[in-house]
Amino acid sequence: MKKRVVFSVFRLIQRIGSGIMRIFLFLSVIIALSLSFLSLYHCLLTSPYMKLEQVDMKGVDGKIRDELMDMCGLNSDQGLLNLNLDKLKIRMEEHPWIRSIKLERRFPHTLIVEAEKQVPAALALTDRFYYVNQWGEIFKTVSKSDNIDFPVITGLSQDSSKAQDQLSKAIHVTRVLASEDDLWSLEKLSELHLRKDGGISLYFNHLRAEITFTWNELAVKMDGLKKVAEHLNQSGKIHLVTHINLNYADGAVVSFRNS
Repeated sequence: MKKRVVFSVFRLIQRIGSGIMRIFLFLSVIIALSLSFLSLYHCLLTSPYMKLEQVDMKGVDGKIRDELMDMCGLNSDQGLLNLNLDKLKIRMEEHPWIRSIKLERRFPHTLIVEAEKQVPAALALTDRFYYVNQWGEIFKTVSKSDNIDFPVITGLSQDSSKAQDQLSKAIHVTRVLASEDDLWSLEKLSELHLRKDGGISLYFNHLRAEITFTWNELAVKMDGLKKVAEHLNQSGKIHLVTHINLNYADGAVVSFRNS
């Protein structure tokens, strides 16, 4: 009886020892493979065959391209695998003329950069002049060397959420005028004023008068505005006009200065 108990205990110890040995061997293999992969990954990061040799940048060139390269410190000393694309994207999008960036590694030596450049649609005047893009977003302070040949948006609220809504409406108006030509084109617009009553006033280079309307009705009012202006021009009264109010269902109300 005692011999059977001793034998059973011995068999149990053998099984436990064998199990521990198998686990130990399994863990050893896993550790060895992990170290091999880490070593291989390190070799790839530092390999001269995976160096960054070319940055293919689309959407921008010249000065902006050079500024993006400098901002991110991109050079041939870096490994292509070693680049943190998320951080690079965030850094590049800090440039005032960049709206968005897409990055892609193209092995073995190339980084693809697809840049969406900001395109000004107007200037916004608050404490200073700012560029506004086609989505109604303010993206850059206007400097002395920048182009200022754009219509100016005035009357913006100091409340940021309300101002954003105003800018969206203002940009809608500029899109309507972008489809016009000659005297009523966007190029002839000098100022777009956001009124406190929610309406919008336009001032054109060729007309010394305020044109008032509801922001989403300009497209259907343009033909009427042209007819009124043509009639005033033919009657010789166009230079006396101070205000054309388009907020009437049956036409427009025109105000004149004393002759």
